Amino acid sequence: MSNPLTHFDGRGQAHMVDVADKGETHRIARAAGTVFMQPATLALIESGDARKGDVLGVARIAAIQAAKRTSDLIPLCHPIPLTRVGVEFSIDRARACITCEATAETVGRTGVEMEALTAVSVGLLTIYDMCKAVDRGIYFENIRLLEKAGGKSGHWRAS
Repeated sequence: MSNPLTHFDGRGQAHMVDVADKGETHRIARAAGTVFMQPATLALIESGDARKGDVLGVARIAAIQAAKRTSDLIPLCHPIPLTRVGVEFSIDRARACITCEATAETVGRTGVEMEALTAVSVGLLTIYDMCKAVDRGIYFENIRLLEKAGGKSGHWRAS
């Protein structure tokens, strides 16, 4: 029986998956995660008066940059020529949180799930970094893949 973990060879050694025989298709992945904070911290972000500047603007750029650098961070990821990275933030005042959703796209031989997940993670970490001086209790929840499409495995959506 072959190993279902594709990043290990027959001897159990880590390797980069060979995608040479895969066809190029349009691939897309969406991921999301949420950062929770004190209501006063959220108000500071919304006001644009944070000491370090536009928190969500900087977090958006950081998330996009992270998606572009995913293969530098995750050892066995292929470098992927991204055709688009979109990052959106939604604020929930009642729960004192911000949800980051990232979409990554390419035309290629392997998917962009890791790029979308990395974008979300770094976007949320950037919010923490910019606000930690006023709120060390910031925490993250539910970083996850929402949807992926393209390639042999087709369309998948989280339930």
